[in-house]
Amino acid sequence: MNIVMVTSECLPFSKTGGLGDVAYSLSKEFVKKGHNVSIISPLYKKINFEKFKAKPKKLYEYDVKMNWRKPSCEVYHLVHEKMDYFFIKNDYYFSRDGGLYGFYDDGERFAYFANAATLLLKELPFKVDIVHVHDWQGGMIPCILRVNYWNDKDLKNIKTVLTIHNPLFKGYLNRDSLYDLYNLPTSLFDDGSVRLENQVSTLKAGIKFAHKITTVSPTHAFELTTVEGSKGLWYDLVLRQNDFVGVLNGMDQVEFDPKHDKTIYRNYNVNNFETNKKLNKIEFCKENGLDPELPLFAVVSRLTDQKGLDLIYAMADFITHEGGNFAVLGSGEKYAEDMFNGLYARNSKHTYVYIGYSDDIAHKLYASSDFFIMPSAFEPCGLGQMIAQRYGSLPLVRRTGGLKDSVICYDSERNNDDIANGFGFDDYSIVEAIKCAAQALNVYNLKKDTFKHLVKNALTTDHSWNESADKYLEIYSSTLK
Repeated sequence: MNIVMVTSECLPFSKTGGLGDVAYSLSKEFVKKGHNVSIISPLYKKINFEKFKAKPKKLYEYDVKMNWRKPSCEVYHLVHEKMDYFFIKNDYYFSRDGGLYGFYDDGERFAYFANAATLLLKELPFKVDIVHVHDWQGGMIPCILRVNYWNDKDLKNIKTVLTIHNPLFKGYLNRDSLYDLYNLPTSLFDDGSVRLENQVSTLKAGIKFAHKITTVSPTHAFELTTVEGSKGLWYDLVLRQNDFVGVLNGMDQVEFDPKHDKTIYRNYNVNNFETNKKLNKIEFCKENGLDPELPLFAVVSRLTDQKGLDLIYAMADFITHEGGNFAVLGSGEKYAEDMFNGLYARNSKHTYVYIGYSDDIAHKLYASSDFFIMPSAFEPCGLGQMIAQRYGSLPLVRRTGGLKDSVICYDSERNNDDIANGFGFDDYSIVEAIKCAAQALNVYNLKKDTFKHLVKNALTTDHSWNESADKYLEIYSSTLK
């Protein structure tokens, strides 16, 4: 099968969040299973090709028509880990300082990207079977193919799949942008095909026109069909519910592997974790003035409201006053940064705060911590809880989205320590969050055998991409019948 991923970011060249991880890891799994995978993404200024053995080579050059505009496009190609990367180069749109997103003209930038990627499909020297687009940035491509190229011999038979990673970002534009940026008729707005909240939504366009739609966990798929959990998409997704499915993301189990991780203090596995994982905690605590005999609760996260900042702070305050250590690594909302810095100022003997991001410290925290706090307000899938389990750090989660699908929560009444690999609660409530933290402290301090079983279960949890990739291949095959 010839699969083309169209994504605004993809490891190892660009990443801001989980999308970059998923596009790369899922593609790599397809290659393992014998499929041909091409990845189309922008050529950002920040990409450093010097650390790779091969530099990209220019393959194509063409103009991209966007109403009166005809910006140029250069396409560069690089093979990496048996995957074909095609980079869309336009310095005006993508050679900018700063991040990948957040510019005033993001709507125009990614309209250009979607148009350029669609034209590239005609240039590729093989028959494309599936075009898999991700989020709002490429969401208009299924619409472009089915409206503008319905009779094109090279493009008319291509099947499309849209994956919704974050429903908060819908790609809003005004009505005239349909023609101005995408060369599409404004009747698509007038008849409601791409209209959402009285604006054009490129994400809704993908929902309307893609042959199949997925999101990143089964529970999140259900939540997106409810009024409360859909972020405004429930009606459109209910209409497409027969073509909509949730597939739980996997994780890169090579990058995150306590047996071989060179950044942690001491490597360990399921057979020696009692000794060697504890040595990681001893070293981390020694470096940062914490007591290694106390349980260590960690947070590695963007500090945004979506992540449940008020619950995290309440849990941290409780933990540090009830005989535990708390460590946080992240940046985001200024008030949250100040809040955690304030906690450190009041209780430095039990608190570690790093505002910013360090991959090295993140790995050390996963390996050193006993528990990993992730009480999100909503979480389509989540990666932190999976990484934590991989390192034997027990997640404390609110059971929403992918957190519910990936964590088996300990229940003392059911005595399920033979399968449980974390702790959880349902209601978004400070009281419930603190109860969860108290339960974890109780197990750590008073139920040593139970704690050991839970850690062992976490270490042996399979979050590889194998099963998820097979489900995606089934989805692809169903569209080709």
